[in-house]
Order: sequence, then structure tokens, then C-alpha cells
Amino acid sequence: MEQTLTAWLVPALTLVAGIAIGFLIARLAPNAVPNRTQRQLDEMQKRFDAYQSEVVTHFNTTANLVKKLSQTQQDVQQHLSEGANRLAQDELTRQRLLATLHASEGGEKRERLKAPEHHEMPKDYAPKSADVPGMLDESYGLKSKK
Repeated sequence: MEQTLTAWLVPALTLVAGIAIGFLIARLAPNAVPNRTQRQLDEMQKRFDAYQSEVVTHFNTTANLVKKLSQTQQDVQQHLSEGANRLAQDELTRQRLLATLHASEGGEKRERLKAPEHHEMPKDYAPKSADVPGMLDESYGLKSKK
């Protein structure tokens, strides 16, 4: 009987010890994994926030630079207009310079090319004079004997 009691008691104690060890490992291990995952998630969130901030800064800087460029273009245009008024030798030259400046601002559109008024369909053959034989003539391409 003692042998049967030992035969049942050792596996039962081993089973209880295994369950206790498994419970402790299961209790401690999941806490470590979510902490690592949470740290990774927080790191990704920080990187994403930094990226968004960088994008906003980039576009704000671009908008400011475009605004400065537009203002500089207007200043150059005004400078050229004043120079044309002040430095042109005669009225005709002054008017032509000012017209060119205002045309380049986009206020006046350039004249578009027009289609030719004479509408003749293209020919699919080469025109020839009356005394020259055509390609379908029997003597075309043959040298005459003298």
C-alpha cells in the first residue's frame, strides 16, 4: 500500500508544483511583454508627432518663402517701371518699355498663331509638270537611247 500511495503522491505533487510554477510564470511574463509593447508604441507615437511637427514647420516656411518671393517680384516690377519712366530717352521708348513690362505681368495675352486661310488638302503624290512622265508611265525611269 505504501508503494501505491507513493506512486500516486509523487505525480500529484509534481502536478501541483507544475501548476504553481506555470501560474507564477504566466503572472509575471505577460506584464513584461505589454510593457515592452507599450514602450514601442510610445516611441512610435513620439516619432509620428515629431514628423507631423516637422511637416507643419516645412509648409509654414515654404508659405513664408513664397510670400517673400511674390513681394520681391512686385518690387522688381516696380523698380523696372520707375527706371523705364526715369531713364527712357523719348516717349515712344518709354511707352514700349512699359507695355512690355505690363504684358509680362500676365495682364495682356499674347496673340496666338492662326491657321493659314488657304485650306488645301495635302497631296499624296508629288506634283509634276506636264512634259514630265508620271510614275505610272511605261517609260518612267528608263533612260532614252540616243
